[in-house]
Amino acid sequence: MSTSRRMLLAVIHLLLCSFQTSTGHFPRDCASSKNLMEKECCPLWRGDGSPCGRLSGRGFCQDIVLSNAPPGPQFPFTGVDDRESWPSVFYNRTCQCFGNFMGFNCGNCKFGFGGPNCTERRLLVRRNIFDLSVPEKDKFLAYLTLAKHTTSPDYVIPTGTYGQMNNGSTPMFRDINIYDLFVWMHYYVSRDTLLGGSEVWKDIDFAHEAPGFLPWHRLFLLLWEQEIQNLTGDENFTIPYWDWRDAESCDICTDEYMGGRNPANPNLLSPASIFSSWQIICSRLEEYNSLQTLCDGTPEGPLLRNPGNHDKARTPRLPSSADVEFCLSLNEYESGSMDKSANFSFRNTLEGNPFLQF
Repeated sequence: MSTSRRMLLAVIHLLLCSFQTSTGHFPRDCASSKNLMEKECCPLWRGDGSPCGRLSGRGFCQDIVLSNAPPGPQFPFTGVDDRESWPSVFYNRTCQCFGNFMGFNCGNCKFGFGGPNCTERRLLVRRNIFDLSVPEKDKFLAYLTLAKHTTSPDYVIPTGTYGQMNNGSTPMFRDINIYDLFVWMHYYVSRDTLLGGSEVWKDIDFAHEAPGFLPWHRLFLLLWEQEIQNLTGDENFTIPYWDWRDAESCDICTDEYMGGRNPANPNLLSPASIFSSWQIICSRLEEYNSLQTLCDGTPEGPLLRNPGNHDKARTPRLPSSADVEFCLSLNEYESGSMDKSANFSFRNTLEGNPFLQF
C-alpha cells in the first residue's frame, strides 16, 4: 500500500472516529471558563446523566491522542493557530465512544446505524434533486428554512481566538442557527492564520488543496445530514445532489429550487425564491484579517448569485461526462507535493486544480 494511501486511510479513521474534535465544533456544554481552563470537554449524556454516557456503556472521558506526523512545508509556524493539533489548544480530554456510539457526549449513533442502542444497520441513499417529487422537494426546502431559523441547541461558535479569551478565562462564544453553524465551520477550517498586529498567513487551509479535502467534506455532509435528521425527526433525510455533468447552465437556479435571478438586479435572487430573504455570514475575510478577529456569525447581507457571469477564463464551463470519467480513471489519490499543484492526482483533479504537466 502506498504511503499516500496509508495516510488517507489514517485521516479517514481519525475523522470518523473522532468527529467532535475534527471539524470545528464547539459543544455548548464545553464553552464555560471552567471547561476551557481545565481543558476538558466530556459532557453529560442526557440519557443517564453521566459524562460521555459512561453509566450506559456508551463511552468515557480520556486524554486526546494527537498525530505525530510532521506539518507540511506550507505552514512554517508552531503554536500560533488554534487549529494546530486540534483540539488541544482548547481541550485535551474529550469523550471516547464505544461501539457504534459517537458524538461529543456519545449521544449519537455512528453513520449507518440507528436504534436506541445504535445496533440497527441503516442504509440511506442520496438522490438526484430532479428525481424528487414536488412534495419531497418542498419538504427539503422547508427543512433548510427550519435549520436557518433554529438556534443550534448543542453548539456555539467562538468569536475570538483562545488568546483573545485570555487562555480560556474569558470565554467568547455566541449562539448560531443550525444552517449557519455549517457555514461557519467551513469558514473556520479554511480561514487565514492570524499572526498578530496586521500580519496574517494565507497559505493555509485545513480542508482544501491537500489530502484531507475528500474525507473532511464527506464528514461535513454526514454531520449536516445528521443535524437535519435530529432537528426534524426525519431519520431518513439525505441531501439531494445536482448532477451537473454536461449542463450548459445552472438548471437548479430557478425559484422552484435554489432561486432564480432578480429581474431588477441579476446579482440578487428573485423575490419569489424562499432564499431571497436569507442573510449570509462569514463573507468579509479581509476585514476579519485586518481586525485580527473571527467571523462572529453576524448577518452580512443578502445572498448574491449571478450564474454565467463568472470568470470564464478560469472556469469556461461545467465539467463534462468525459471530464468526470477522466478523473475517475486516475489511480493515485495523491501525488507529488500533495497540494494544488499535485500532478495526476485524483484528489487535486476532483477539487478543480488539474495541473497535469506532460
